[in-house]
Amino acid sequence: MKKIKNFMLISLTVLLSTTTLLKGQETDEAAPEPTFNFSGSVDTYFRSSFSEDPVAPGTSFANLNGFALGMANFIVSYEGEKSGFVADVVFGPRGSDAVFGSVGNSSEMVNQLYAYYNLADGVTATLGNFNTFLGYEVISPVANFNYSTSYMFSYGPFSHTGLKLDFSISDDISLMLGVFNQTDQTEANYDRYTAFGAQLGLYGQYINYLGGDGYSQIDFTGGFDLSDSFFLGINATTTSLEGDTGFSGVALYPQITASDSFAIGLRGEFFSETDGFGALVSDGDADNFSLTLTGSFTSGNFIFKPEFRIDSASSEIFAISPTETADSLSSFVVAAIYQF
Repeated sequence: MKKIKNFMLISLTVLLSTTTLLKGQETDEAAPEPTFNFSGSVDTYFRSSFSEDPVAPGTSFANLNGFALGMANFIVSYEGEKSGFVADVVFGPRGSDAVFGSVGNSSEMVNQLYAYYNLADGVTATLGNFNTFLGYEVISPVANFNYSTSYMFSYGPFSHTGLKLDFSISDDISLMLGVFNQTDQTEANYDRYTAFGAQLGLYGQYINYLGGDGYSQIDFTGGFDLSDSFFLGINATTTSLEGDTGFSGVALYPQITASDSFAIGLRGEFFSETDGFGALVSDGDADNFSLTLTGSFTSGNFIFKPEFRIDSASSEIFAISPTETADSLSSFVVAAIYQF
């Protein structure tokens, strides 16, 4: 009888241990918990030019005089096991410039608004409005090293509304295919215009295409770590509209990280337009070369950026006084950015 009791006790102990082990394994193999995130940024700046009339270069953002406001950016996101969403809203002058294609008053604050679903391992479908995949620079001042923006970014697309499929082929190779409304039309397809986009990523270098209805743009974005502290970014693009007018350009972004809290970077951009595209002149051909030197001081979530910029154009496009124009312009910006 004692042997039977001992056997039953041992069996019960083994059963309980096995059950506990299986429960532990089930917990370890369970899907990760969904995550809810709130993030964003606030930026403000002072800008002046070394001329009688404080004119700004003809690029987007950082184009107001004196003490000026950028934008408040609030991003809410939710990531589940197979799906999620991003709601990204902006307020202020920079935000208004970013969503200039909006028509309805309710959408003037929407920078991005999309939902996504993981169709399979390495395949994600995204539907909604999202920032462009072309170019080196972005709308958010947090993600750009230079505070002022390039001509290539300013006159290319800011955002797309449509459907895209992202394929993660390997750790170093990716592919994106998409169909969109007309560029920068946030809410809906008002012009019955359809655009197509594609991106091929190879080892951190990206070849991008956007086209449709007489418009096409081919873009290369990439960069290389030349040393532990020296990075060189590259952007080159060419755009044609109705086969007659368009623009092209190339920019280099050398950046040196001096310490955990300070880095310095230069943007050298050559930009050229044909047949009065409108970025520089309203008629004929024109080009512009600009150098932008930016320092970046970081303390926690706070970023301080002093910046000096020189623009030199082939035509006298800068109104340096009420009665005088010039083919060159020097300007200075000091920006304060807080990210959270």
